[in-house]
Amino acid sequence: MKKEQLFTRRRALLAGAAAVAAAGTVKVFGWGEDGEPVRAAAPAAGAPARNLPLKPSAYRLQPLAGYGPPPTAPVRTPVRHEPLTSMTGRGRTMVLTFDDGPDPRYTPQILDTLAEYDVRATFFVCGEMAVDNQELLARMADEGHVVGNHTWSHPLLTRLTRRQIHSEMSRTSDVIETGYGERPRWFRAPYGAWNRAAFQFGSEMGMEPLAWTVDTLDWTTPGSGVIADRVRKGAAPGVVVLSHDAGGDRSQSVRALRTYLPRLLDSGYHLTVPRRQYA
Repeated sequence: MKKEQLFTRRRALLAGAAAVAAAGTVKVFGWGEDGEPVRAAAPAAGAPARNLPLKPSAYRLQPLAGYGPPPTAPVRTPVRHEPLTSMTGRGRTMVLTFDDGPDPRYTPQILDTLAEYDVRATFFVCGEMAVDNQELLARMADEGHVVGNHTWSHPLLTRLTRRQIHSEMSRTSDVIETGYGERPRWFRAPYGAWNRAAFQFGSEMGMEPLAWTVDTLDWTTPGSGVIADRVRKGAAPGVVVLSHDAGGDRSQSVRALRTYLPRLLDSGYHLTVPRRQYA
C-alpha cells in the first residue's frame, strides 16, 4: 500500500477527533512511583501537566494468552477476576505488545519494522496519547494490528474511585473507536495493578484483561542488545512480550525490535495477535 493511501480508509473517522479532545479531556499523566504499585505513592503535587516520564513499575504478572485473529462479531465478555492465564494455539506462537503510546516519534518506526516483516502486534494505548495521534490508530487498523485500552492517563487504578476508573477506561475506548474504527476488545491495567472494578468495567465494555509473560524492562533503557536478549531468552510458545513505544526515549526499543524480530521468525516463531477466549 502506498504511503499516501495509508490512512484513507478511516479519514472520515478522524474528523471527530477534535470533538473528542474538546470534550473534557485533561492533559495530565497520573503516573505512580516505581516499585510495588499497591504501595506506590501518589504523584507529587504541582507536577507538570504534560510530558512527565512514564515509568512502569517492576510489578509484573505472568499470564499467557490465546492467539489468532479477533472475531468480527460482537461477543459477550464474562467478568474475570484475574488476567488471562491460559492460551490456545498451535506451534511456536508468540504475541508482541507495546504499551503507553502512540508516540509520533517511536510508534511509526515500530510500525515500519512490523510492516517490513509482515507481523501484527497489539498496542495498548493511553487515551491522552491517542487523542493527539489519531492517524497512528488509523494506520494500526489499516495494517491489521490490534489496539487495546490502557486507560486515559496511566494512573494506579488501586488508588482511584470506581467513578474515576470507569472514566479512565470509557474515555479511552471512545478515543480508540474514533481513530481505530471499533471499540477495543482488550484491556491492560497500568503497572499490572488490577482490581475488582477494572475487571468489572472491562467486562461491561466488552474487553478481556491481558497481562504479559516476558517483560523486556525496556523503560529502564538497559540497551537495545539487553532488550533483544531478554526477548530471545524468554521466547516460547504462548509467550506475551511487553515492550513500550512511548513514555520516554524509546529508541532502544525500536532498535531492539529490529534485532529480535527477524531472529524470532528465523527460529520458526509465528508472531500474531491475541484471540478472544469467548465467542
